[in-house]
Amino acid sequence: MAKVALIGASGQAGSRILRELSDRGHDVTAIARNPEKIVSLPRVTAVRGDVYDKDGLVTLLKGHDAVISSVHFTASDPELLISAVRDAGVPRYLVVGGAGSLEVAPGKRLVDQPDFPDAYKNEALGGAKFLDRLKALPDINWTFLSPSALFVPGERTGKFRLGKDTLISNESGSSISFEDFAVALVDELENPEHLRQRFTVGY
Repeated sequence: MAKVALIGASGQAGSRILRELSDRGHDVTAIARNPEKIVSLPRVTAVRGDVYDKDGLVTLLKGHDAVISSVHFTASDPELLISAVRDAGVPRYLVVGGAGSLEVAPGKRLVDQPDFPDAYKNEALGGAKFLDRLKALPDINWTFLSPSALFVPGERTGKFRLGKDTLISNESGSSISFEDFAVALVDELENPEHLRQRFTVGY
């Protein structure tokens, strides 16, 4: 089992990822600004951490096999996060990405479509910028997992489809639950198939 540091462990996606990691027997350092909001689970140690405190993050991340980042791009500094992972010497970095940078047609991103909600545009563009930054890094084994357009609470079914850079959709639209997203992410942690790549998950 892996020793994993999870940044943003109390959030919507982060809390589901935390439970999935715990259920599979991984040792998790669960990091959040308010650790009292982190659910108490087996093999989980809740600690206080600030995404803007690089030195503090480096101290928290050292000695782990992997770091999972589950924080909003508009509420963090991607360069600081990347630098903290690098300085801590952690060999793997998995990022909860966004759907905005996925393509809906060749060369056409979801975020650039006229009906993309303005409320989510800055976050989507931040995710796209972060992905581009990761692609330029030669020294970190990163993985960026983009959800579907609708990323919401739901059930853990374990039944979903994986893709690369194209938005996954079906007759009901484009969606994935936080719970099934967590399954796909921890699957990737345990059996790496997308090192230095972005992939996506949806129904």
